[in-house]
Amino acid sequence: MARYLFTTWEGGGHVQPMLLVARDLAARGHAVLVLSDPCNGPDAEALDVPFCAWTTAPFQTGKTRDDDRLKDHEADNPLAVIHRLLDRVMTGPALAYAQDTLAAIDAFAPDVVVTQELLLGPMMAAEARGLPLALLAANVWSLPTMPGAPPFGAGMLPAANDEERAMHTMVGQMSRGFFQAGLPDLNAARAALALPPLDDVFAQLDIARAILLATSQAFDFAPHPLPAPFAHVGPYLADPAWVEAFAPPPGDTPLVVVSFSSLYQAQEPALRAIIAALGQLPVRGVVTTGPTIDPAEFEAPPHVAVVRSAPHGELLKDAALFITHAGHGSTLRPLLAGVPLLCLPMGRDQNDNAARVAHRGAGLTLPADAGSGAIAAAVRRLLDEPAFKAAAEDLGAAIRADEATRGAAVALEALAERP
Repeated sequence: MARYLFTTWEGGGHVQPMLLVARDLAARGHAVLVLSDPCNGPDAEALDVPFCAWTTAPFQTGKTRDDDRLKDHEADNPLAVIHRLLDRVMTGPALAYAQDTLAAIDAFAPDVVVTQELLLGPMMAAEARGLPLALLAANVWSLPTMPGAPPFGAGMLPAANDEERAMHTMVGQMSRGFFQAGLPDLNAARAALALPPLDDVFAQLDIARAILLATSQAFDFAPHPLPAPFAHVGPYLADPAWVEAFAPPPGDTPLVVVSFSSLYQAQEPALRAIIAALGQLPVRGVVTTGPTIDPAEFEAPPHVAVVRSAPHGELLKDAALFITHAGHGSTLRPLLAGVPLLCLPMGRDQNDNAARVAHRGAGLTLPADAGSGAIAAAVRRLLDEPAFKAAAEDLGAAIRADEATRGAAVALEALAERP
């Protein structure tokens, strides 16, 4: 038996996959502990995963729009988003995250520390205690550190020629340079822990013995084989604990399921445009607003239900189409069910996920501010043209194969056994 300490923060879709990996390890006889925001405690409890909360580091007690400390929807350009990440998650609170992690290490005595890829503080804590470190990313890789992968954020496709490869290199170098604004805070935290200074923010990731991508190799644009220490371990997806049972409107018209972020991204205008579009069409709609938005804010026709949550796993068995912001979980779960997508990405990893869907012919992409007419036209195409359904089923079959052989637990066991 080995002991594993997991650390993450309330950043939306990456929490549930980490809890599922911890549950898998516990089922294999290992001791696990998850350190995260108090609001994630119920999700851990629902999976019977031991949990403790941040105390010194920033934390959220709720999941409403007012609780969100990142508020990246308020940033008006990519550089501002990076600065928010640095100041509020990666480097500004790095020492506080490290101190909480050190306290958990000393109390729990783990053999391995596993952390979400943006939390540099727990990485420093593992380094300070000389413990093996793994990073677990529940999405396509989001940082400019993987050779051969398209730059993150803009939805770029794999480079097809030397000119595109040169452009990817330039964009990646520029992005890497933007993150160096966090280096003074990072090195101040390292000095407080008696660790030597670094000359690059991303050098902190170099102590990781494994970087596990909890996504599907069949879905990703990353190079194959992946450069060490990266490894695809398959997707870890499930309904969160706060989802409630719900039945769609009755009838035999096509069922369209709508789901945007569980975090707040000022998605009300997009949801209203989608509801208006579905109101024009002979479909049944289920629109889930998530924990940050009250369904009562929206008016909808009788054949479109607007609810805070619904079990997507059940709805997808009958769904003909899924409309989404293209977060990682909200993209892969419909594909696993062979359901085509209409993507309206709003930032984060969403442009990149949408690009992977459209490139494989499994859906269409519209801008987040698309009007109801454009959305209705896209819905008609996706429902009327069988090629989208066929492509979604083909891609979904490949993703299901990756899910069936997902290997985070085995990879982490190997890390505990390695000298």
